Amino acid sequence: MTKISPEIEEDVQAESLLSVSADVSFSSNCFPKYKLGPDNQIVEESKEDSKGLSLKEVVEKETVQLSEQHKRLSVRDLASKFDKNLTAAAKLADEAKLRDVASLEGHVLLKKLRDALEALRGRMAGRTKEDVEKAISLVEALAVKLTQNEGELIQEKFEVKKLANFLKQASEDAKKLVSQEKSFACAEIESARAVVQRFGEALEEEEKNSPKSKTQDVERLVDEIQEARRIKRLHQPSKVMDMEHELHALRTQIREKSVLSLKIQKELAMNKRAEENKSCLYVFDGSEALGSHLRIRPRSDTAPSLSKCSIQWYRVSLDGSQKEIISGASKLAYAPEPLDVGRVLQADILSNGQKITVTSAGPIESAAGLGSYIETLLRKSSSEFNVVISQMNGQDYSSHSNHCFNVGKLRIKLCRGWITKSREIYHTSMQLCGVRGDGNAAAKSLFWQARKGLSYVLTFESEKERNAAIMIARKHALDCNIMLAGPDDRV
Repeated sequence: MTKISPEIEEDVQAESLLSVSADVSFSSNCFPKYKLGPDNQIVEESKEDSKGLSLKEVVEKETVQLSEQHKRLSVRDLASKFDKNLTAAAKLADEAKLRDVASLEGHVLLKKLRDALEALRGRMAGRTKEDVEKAISLVEALAVKLTQNEGELIQEKFEVKKLANFLKQASEDAKKLVSQEKSFACAEIESARAVVQRFGEALEEEEKNSPKSKTQDVERLVDEIQEARRIKRLHQPSKVMDMEHELHALRTQIREKSVLSLKIQKELAMNKRAEENKSCLYVFDGSEALGSHLRIRPRSDTAPSLSKCSIQWYRVSLDGSQKEIISGASKLAYAPEPLDVGRVLQADILSNGQKITVTSAGPIESAAGLGSYIETLLRKSSSEFNVVISQMNGQDYSSHSNHCFNVGKLRIKLCRGWITKSREIYHTSMQLCGVRGDGNAAAKSLFWQARKGLSYVLTFESEKERNAAIMIARKHALDCNIMLAGPDDRV
């Protein structure tokens, strides 16, 4: 057997170690400690970390805390947090690069160590050779362990890169949000400045105009005071009072004279018509007022028979300038209606080609108490009257039962109990007037055309109710911009 002295062995080991360490730079001054685990696997001995948590764990912890508290942080604080985490991720990436360099150095070291052990094994024999072979197997197991650590390092590097990209994107988003909020805040500040500027300008303008308006008011007040003093100097109080009493007395006298003049004019017109009617063969019989019934009668037996004459009634203005035909009034009798009040009634009688004119002595007067009765009814939303249908569409109505004639503000309704005969709003086709016939109940009856093709002759319980119904209906129709009158009436 070849015997190797200890000095030679120490020289070989020293030479081989010097050749390995000369080309390698270590990241630390100590070599990691390993031990054989089960199935001859190399296991790195654990050592206590005196520096606390690693940089990766710190980044993950802060990221979790940031995700939990981002709702409570402002946009600026959120961007600052993202920038800090991005810096930490960059440091972690630098550390991973250092680990890559250390790993590469470890592979080089292990390769050179294995080559030295192989060279040494060829020179050794016996127990020393077995130790060298055991050391070679330990180096190979360590190389496998280093390869596994490289895989874990690559995975860790991928995760770190992913986290860095996420933090970078989040930081950019936070910066955009900060910029957007800043622009919004700037816009609001500019708007507030504009409003404040407008208010300032308005206040300045008001301050400029205020002295002018005050000066004008003071000047106007001074002028009024001076004018009042001038008037006071010109007129003593006693003289002014005497003049006021005189003016009041003069107004009263003028009013009395006007009333007396109208009365005298009316009497003169009545006397004139009476003189004209004395020579007339016919005369009106009846009161010349609402609720009456005027009838033409012969003044003497020599007058032609009225049954052989044609008759037409007119309403004439007081001065005689306007003469209006009363359509349908061609009988011996006529019951005045509210439209005739204040006008003169006239009847033309044609007999054997000769026209004879009969005129009322004065204008038709209103019925006593009719005005107050109408005012009472107008306080209600609608007025109801008991009527009997005498005719319907020009034909005598068979039933003489009582009906209700309801005059409202918007429509007129004719009904019996719950049965409605007719209900119409005010419109241009509606007509309403007194009956223009010579019947005994003409003063109590009116003609109502609800619509084209539907008309009624209604008889009331009294003349006052009939005239009140006509006047109320015409007033409500006028409020609806509808002129309610009889056939061919000019209103």
